Amino acid sequence: MPQPVESGKTGDPVHLDGSRSPSSGLRADLHTHTTHSDGALSPYELIRRAHELGLAAVSITDHDNVGGLDEAIECGKSLGIEVITGLELSVTLGDKDVHLLAYFIDHKNRDLLDYLMFFRRERLKRAERIVGKLNKINVPLKLESVLEQAGVGSVGRPHIANALLDEGLTDTYHEAFERYIGTGGPAYEKKYQLSPVDAFRLINKAQGLSFLAHPGKYTTELELSALIKNGLDGIEVVHPAHDEKLQEYYKGLVNQYFLLESGGSDFHGGKKNDDHTLGTYTIALQIVETMRSRLFS
Repeated sequence: MPQPVESGKTGDPVHLDGSRSPSSGLRADLHTHTTHSDGALSPYELIRRAHELGLAAVSITDHDNVGGLDEAIECGKSLGIEVITGLELSVTLGDKDVHLLAYFIDHKNRDLLDYLMFFRRERLKRAERIVGKLNKINVPLKLESVLEQAGVGSVGRPHIANALLDEGLTDTYHEAFERYIGTGGPAYEKKYQLSPVDAFRLINKAQGLSFLAHPGKYTTELELSALIKNGLDGIEVVHPAHDEKLQEYYKGLVNQYFLLESGGSDFHGGKKNDDHTLGTYTIALQIVETMRSRLFS
């Protein structure tokens, strides 16, 4: 993964597209997480920090959860920072897990809320199975410790990793994945599988736009073509896992297939040690306006 881009002498962030913000009101971060999924900051705390960093717009894209959006929107109004409604959905493409980012959604849409409630129940069942597998291999983790980590958010493997670390059952957050709960690990459990077609249908019902999140080096053009055919609106071009070469590659695909582009820090904070990414991996506000215009074209 490339090292984060450092701030310039003027105090304005130097961004991965090579530009320097002429003012603090021209950049947006469209990929952030709060305590409503696996982030370390509350929606209020995250928007406050984004404001301090000079961002003009932020999208809260919690995993399978929209519970933090109202708090973030209200905080954004008080600080003069736009909060774009968002969501990160997990889907299955073939035998691969893929993440989709949804933007400008109606986060009170009944179909969307019903699905997310169902999916949170499935996440809890998965966590129970993972803890059961850990116990069988003599790792004495309790489900209560995991749920305490999750708080109001949808429970996921990051919460299990944090619980393992806090209870001294692993030495690092990443060791929890490598040794126990990562793909192929002794306590790994597949999550509920949502197809891209069903995800696009859900996002469309909520009047939003769908983007492929952090495709990295491992998403093939054939897989991308299948997603586009089924209704993908855009690709996340700027991301901490994308160096300049990958950014240029995905910019080329965006132009080739007449897609939209997005970008952001994928900020979580806490034990993921990515506190430096917020305000560094950003896109021009003009790109956000282009996304918005697609909704009304």
